[in-house]
Amino acid sequence: MKKHIVDIVASLLIVLFMYAAVSKLLDYDTFKLQLGKSPYLTAYAASIAWLVPVTELIICIMLIVPPFRYVGFLASFFMMLLLTGYIYLMLYHSSYLPCSCGGILSRMSWEDHFYFNIVFTLLSLTGSLLVKQPNQRLATIDKNQPISL
Repeated sequence: MKKHIVDIVASLLIVLFMYAAVSKLLDYDTFKLQLGKSPYLTAYAASIAWLVPVTELIICIMLIVPPFRYVGFLASFFMMLLLTGYIYLMLYHSSYLPCSCGGILSRMSWEDHFYFNIVFTLLSLTGSLLVKQPNQRLATIDKNQPISL
């Protein structure tokens, strides 16, 4: 059951990040222009316009490849945390709210997007807590084996 939950959460995150990355790259000029209008990101718009979608694609790959899935969940958690924090800053500390999202997400209000991101941040955290970590060993006790320290 736990494996199915992990697979479902990973699939949801892959769809989200793949969709977001492809939309940003297909409409790169608009994405970069809107980032340039952000009061917090203006100076970094060109770098962020490439860094965010490339990072989203790398996270997708990590979530797909089993040995990297744990790191992919952690990366998705921190990415979602950063994006959610940015949306919070924009919502509550900015007088101008440019829209740099593409596709379906561009139809959401900033507040809807904030709550949407919270849900995906929690999903990322859940995935990272449920997935078997790469070096995690299951402790088993064999009654016939002496215990050595």
